[in-house]
Amino acid sequence: MGKKKVKAAVRLLYEIDVDNWTIKRKNKICPKCGSFMAHHLKPVERWHCGKCGYTEFVKK
Repeated sequence: MGKKKVKAAVRLLYEIDVDNWTIKRKNKICPKCGSFMAHHLKPVERWHCGKCGYTEFVKK
């Protein structure tokens, strides 16, 4: 059985700009606890923190 190739976790959470040598986070940061928030599209578009349960709904 072969091993699955997994992308580096750094590429999932951060954008790296090689020209300017800057690092930018892709997801929002939770205002309550400071961890990353997940972006959900269904059933309603929202940002949710899995650590503390804080949720921001996106207005259209």
